[in-house]
Amino acid sequence: MATAKKAKKPAAKKPAAKKPAAKKAAPKKAAAKKPAAKKAPAKKAAPKKAAAKKPAKKAAAKKPAVKRKPNAAFMKPMTPSSVLAAVVGALPLPRTEITKKIWDYIKKNKLQDAINRRMINADEKLKAIFGGKNQVSMFEMTKLVSKHVK
Repeated sequence: MATAKKAKKPAAKKPAAKKPAAKKAAPKKAAAKKPAAKKAPAKKAAPKKAAAKKPAKKAAAKKPAVKRKPNAAFMKPMTPSSVLAAVVGALPLPRTEITKKIWDYIKKNKLQDAINRRMINADEKLKAIFGGKNQVSMFEMTKLVSKHVK
């Protein structure tokens, strides 16, 4: 498709280049303008590509202005298991709120590892959620917690 567009662009520009040559009667100048005419379409094609990119950037700039809708799957209330209910409560909560409550519990009890902040040291309640592991990464935590929600 790109080659077809390139073939059409020089064809459209060549008649425009011939019109100024037709106005001037000197054949030497017309011959001199032909190589220049070949160079000019190549130079003009590059600015058009840059111009084509600019509207794409403007369209991308407009997208963030639209308010983002939350995913309904994340907002659906999930019932925590009895083990998880000891940390977050027994009421059905969305996954996002369950994660927030777990992080509140971790920060309140200072269970985040002091050296490697990505690691969470489990106490007795969290050890049951984490499958008996003493320490898990924050990324692994979400996977382990998902087993305890219905």
